[in-house]
Amino acid sequence: MFNLIDGFTIFGLNVKFYGILMASAMLIGVILACKNAKSRGLTSDNIFALALYILPLAIIGARLVYVLGADHSYTFLEMIKIWEGGMSIYGGIIGGAVGVLVFCLIHKKNFLDVADVAVVSLILGQAIGRWGNFFNQEVYGRIITDPSWQWFPFGVLLDNGEWHYALFFYEFLLNLAIFVLLLYILKKVKTKGYVMSAYLVAYGTIRFILEPLRVETYNLMLFGLKLSSLISIIAIIAGIVSFVLIYTITKRRKKDEKE
Repeated sequence: MFNLIDGFTIFGLNVKFYGILMASAMLIGVILACKNAKSRGLTSDNIFALALYILPLAIIGARLVYVLGADHSYTFLEMIKIWEGGMSIYGGIIGGAVGVLVFCLIHKKNFLDVADVAVVSLILGQAIGRWGNFFNQEVYGRIITDPSWQWFPFGVLLDNGEWHYALFFYEFLLNLAIFVLLLYILKKVKTKGYVMSAYLVAYGTIRFILEPLRVETYNLMLFGLKLSSLISIIAIIAGIVSFVLIYTITKRRKKDEKE
């Protein structure tokens, strides 16, 4: 027997759907990155090595940012109990970015090449992972009081009988749209860094727009500010700045080559 939140038990081991989704998202992300590696001069071996840096650092980053923005203090032992829940996707992204940087420094690879390939897999993994919120009945939106809007996928019905905005589904669809956009840019545009810049702007914008719809109890706070909204703004600015810099440098190089 099983339910959505608790999952099921096999050979005495409790298996949760959230964990299955996360593991599946990671596996699919690695496979996709291997397929896209050639577009930026990388190999499948590079991707497998990259995963060894990204995955553990992403988990650490996801936990640290959650703990940083939580409304109570954690002991060290509580911090490492990630199986009890409490992860931040933005923390995972930051940790993963550190992993990419370390990989590039050690293996002498171009950061923009690796980042372009990584973010395409990342956004698809984020789309898949959002269904974990459905299974766990968490990170949903505010209550829907109008009966005419109490239907899925606009809303989601919780076990307590309340209808809430189905934020996980909104972000799932929007992340898929970003995935298609990034994959197109990766295949059609050879300039390094444009895919990464587009990811920062697109995902940052989506999160910034959706955050106000989230139930307050799921908002991580830092110095009285919503942590996700703050990081979203930083991501958007970073994406725009990186695009402008890459465009300017690329244009200048082409001009110098002609001269």
